[in-house]
Amino acid sequence: MIRKVLIALMMVFACASFAEDGLRIAHVDSKLIFDGYKGTKKAQEEYDRQVAKWEQQANLLQKELSAIKEKLDKQLLMLSDEKKRELEAEYNKKDIELKTFIDRVYGRKGELITQNEKVSAPIIQLIRKAVNEIALQEGYDMVVDRATGAVLFWKKENDLTNKVLEYLNSR
Repeated sequence: MIRKVLIALMMVFACASFAEDGLRIAHVDSKLIFDGYKGTKKAQEEYDRQVAKWEQQANLLQKELSAIKEKLDKQLLMLSDEKKRELEAEYNKKDIELKTFIDRVYGRKGELITQNEKVSAPIIQLIRKAVNEIALQEGYDMVVDRATGAVLFWKKENDLTNKVLEYLNSR
């Protein structure tokens, strides 16, 4: 937290000294642009469909595991040792399958994160390109992103957020 405040203060002082040299600085809120961009909605729907498929798979595996456990619990006293070992082995196999699936999809480097990056990366690139084009057209030397939390003050007239959003949505 202290580090962010120090960085923000350094940016303010740097911007103030650059402003004396005629440096034009604008700002955007990339989160507002990302959320307001029409393409984000389509990408979110695609992502949500994939997540729903994974949830269905996980639920199916969980139901299969629960069914084996229930069968084991209900018939435990009536099962032969051999049949009991078979069911326990089946249960352990299904349990490992479920845990592997959950780790593969929802783990730290899982498909959920990969899919999110795959869907959002092109949008982020479009946003950056739009910001660059508008900043160049309007003669700004620097554009800072308020969404990062490092901007302490901004003039509304230097806000390019809506221009970038209109530019993206008009394409």
